[in-house]
Amino acid sequence: MVDFNILTSKNADSLDQYREFLSACTESDLTTPMSAGWTVSAVLVHLAFWDQRALTLLDKWEKDGISFSAIDTDVVNEITRHLCLAIPPKAAVDLFLNTAKTLDDRIAKMTPETMANIEENGKNVHLNRAAHREIHMKDIKTALRRS
Repeated sequence: MVDFNILTSKNADSLDQYREFLSACTESDLTTPMSAGWTVSAVLVHLAFWDQRALTLLDKWEKDGISFSAIDTDVVNEITRHLCLAIPPKAAVDLFLNTAKTLDDRIAKMTPETMANIEENGKNVHLNRAAHREIHMKDIKTALRRS
């Protein structure tokens, strides 16, 4: 079972790290190319997309009960990349930060029982949002040649 306090703390810390990091990013930084045709800002929209998916499923599960929701991640990422690239960089930052905050707040209000139920039955919605953010922060810092 996930430790509720550690999970919510990790999520909050990762969002704080993004806020601090992004506050120093320029428009040029946000449009820096990354691998596979992404940019820094497009990766932020990618993160917002997956957070919004989690929020949408949480809403659905409140009404219908928690169940697995199948998705082909690679196909979805390839399709949405084009949409992510169309969002202006500063709007991408706002979208990511606002969506992440909304999801983190929602997760922080969950009971340990609900979290365990999601882990067991919702399997591909990960409540540890920090893990996904950390992967992309590393990639972003590499693209921007920062440590």
